[in-house]
Amino acid sequence: MNPHFSAFKRIITNPVLFKFFILQKLSAAFWAGLSIAHFDEESCGVRVKYSWFSQNPFRSIYFAVESMAAEMSCGMLAFGQVYKRQPAVSMLVEKVEAVFVKKATGVIIFTCADGAAFEQAVKDALENKEGSKLLSTSVGKNEAGQVVAEFHFTWTFKAKNL
Repeated sequence: MNPHFSAFKRIITNPVLFKFFILQKLSAAFWAGLSIAHFDEESCGVRVKYSWFSQNPFRSIYFAVESMAAEMSCGMLAFGQVYKRQPAVSMLVEKVEAVFVKKATGVIIFTCADGAAFEQAVKDALENKEGSKLLSTSVGKNEAGQVVAEFHFTWTFKAKNL
């Protein structure tokens, strides 16, 4: 476990600090109104609401906004593992695949439960010069608990200056 994970968690779970964090690091997510539904070492849920800003012409949430929320649910777990690491570890999305199951309206929560896998991927990256890869999944569900979309992200991690 990253020894700085708890410090990162304090930022992400504090509504005011989180707003500053995403305004600075993920400004598009700030303007789209993304928020954290839950966050811990194992999983992260990101909330997105259907609104004027997030809509498409078909009265549902634009796929790019859904993708942002899905990526953020995985990315927060990844970022928590690389936050203030020494040596530093870079992270990057290499590939994205998505399946859209149902029209996304109302409030959607995208959840990634790959916290342990992110921890291991960063550990592996710190142990070898080639780095590591991880396939993570984020599932978006509406207020009725129905799956609206499923995203698969391939992440790469590489320790700097190894």
